[in-house]
Amino acid sequence: MADAPVGRPAEPADPGAARPLTVRRLLGLDRSGPPPAATVAGAPLNPWTVPNAIGFARLLLIPVFLVVALSSDDGVGAPQAILFAVIGWGDYADGMAARITRQYSRLGALMDPVTDRLLVISGVIVNWHFCLLPRWALAVLVARELLMLALARQGLKRGVDVRINWPGRLAVAPVMGGLFFPLCGLQTLGEVLLYAGLALALTATALYVRDGRRALRARPSS
Repeated sequence: MADAPVGRPAEPADPGAARPLTVRRLLGLDRSGPPPAATVAGAPLNPWTVPNAIGFARLLLIPVFLVVALSSDDGVGAPQAILFAVIGWGDYADGMAARITRQYSRLGALMDPVTDRLLVISGVIVNWHFCLLPRWALAVLVARELLMLALARQGLKRGVDVRINWPGRLAVAPVMGGLFFPLCGLQTLGEVLLYAGLALALTATALYVRDGRRALRARPSS
């Protein structure tokens, strides 16, 4: 996920950006330590970075995916499946680019989760339109994504940063796979993955709400 350090000469080096780039850290498996200073609330947006260029491309491809998928006969086909996969895997590409180039940015930290949720909602629209997955499960998923967008907006307004938790990280693959595989004609596999992803995503949301409340309570009263 795109993020990149903006140096402040009077301050010490950013420990979040200066850690050695191990294979685990490159792949996003090791997220120990503080986040890069350029990604936290109050840092400049710093839009012109390589990771953000990947992020902009992901964002622009979402309407293309919708047009291609909704123009098909039944929602199943290689063009829409490939587009969905490219946009989804682009999240890992811009994260790796940020860690390799150390071009972290506040805009990347804000844009990536929004793009991911727009991709999920777009996948839901296609699967709903063609009845590729149970609509009740898709409705729960959309409600969860909209709630997360609302919570993120409230967090921004109040200056609260809540780091992604492990259920949230683990939910990404089954949710994306649950929306992707029906586009390839594998509805049963998609349904199983969607249920697993929903369980993890709802758990993650409950933890985000808890952590957000704790962060607000811990802030000194003005």
